[in-house]
Amino acid sequence: MKPLILTSGDPAGIGPEITLKAAMIWKQQGHARPLMLTGNRNWLHNQAKALGMSAVPADCIDITWPTSDITPAQVSAAAGQAAFESIRTAVSLCLRGTAAGIVTAPIHKESLAMAGHPWPGHTEMLADLASPASPPAVRMMLVNPDLRVVLHTVHMSLRDVIDSLDRNDLLKTLALAQQACHTLGIAEPRVAVAGLNPHAGESGLFGREDLDIIAPAIAQARSLGINASGPWPGDTVFMRARQSRDFDVVVAQYHDQGLIPIKYLGLDQGVNLTLGLPFIRTSVDHGTAFDIVGRQVADPGSMVSAIALADRLASQSEQPTGHTTSRLH
Repeated sequence: MKPLILTSGDPAGIGPEITLKAAMIWKQQGHARPLMLTGNRNWLHNQAKALGMSAVPADCIDITWPTSDITPAQVSAAAGQAAFESIRTAVSLCLRGTAAGIVTAPIHKESLAMAGHPWPGHTEMLADLASPASPPAVRMMLVNPDLRVVLHTVHMSLRDVIDSLDRNDLLKTLALAQQACHTLGIAEPRVAVAGLNPHAGESGLFGREDLDIIAPAIAQARSLGINASGPWPGDTVFMRARQSRDFDVVVAQYHDQGLIPIKYLGLDQGVNLTLGLPFIRTSVDHGTAFDIVGRQVADPGSMVSAIALADRLASQSEQPTGHTTSRLH
């Protein structure tokens, strides 16, 4: 059984703390799949000691960090580079086939930029690291026990979201959403598509993007066998998916449209799943939380949930062809 690689995130944030706590919980629960951590061994050892642990609760792939240049709860190029090296190491292990997948702790985008890395986040970085010559089309999916959301666009301004809206790109998102639901054990997923404009454009009164781009993409998806519907007003579609169970997944047009309903339901069980990569990648659905660094109060719940989902997906991929798994979440 191949291990899952846990990256410890930005060392100036709560990443090392929640990674260690989650690894300890995983160990105490007696799960079969081993975990490995990427990070500076001394940094993780000191954090474990501060948490009252006698040792780091998993094998560690030591990454050389300039620890003297890193200050807890402070943005720095050194912290950004440390986070990047941990991620790059984890990706390399997955691409070589020695790891089952990656579970990532949060990084700080400003620190990453200060270190000279242009990616706006994990999702875009992982796509480039997975295949530098031809990065795969990737999408962010957020999962918790009550809701599944796929983001059509991620880290871009609202103006750029509107300018970039494209029928073929949206069709790819719908296909990835359907594929993800199949992976999660949903045989015939119902894919709801949120509109871009208020009231999904109100028949063109509030913008024509829903009529001219989103609706044709949905129609094309349906012609290809994807059970997609919409565009639905963004202020009600998530309630319909969660409360009425009318849909299995909602495709949101932009970052906050999809993340607000997920995060409103709580950060402890939410998991970020990257679609389209050649390996499994899950993550927490929260940030570096500089405001509580060093207080040892960070909740590892999302990290534990991310590990559990990665383990289930890895176990499913390791089973003989034709074996049917139970529905996840």
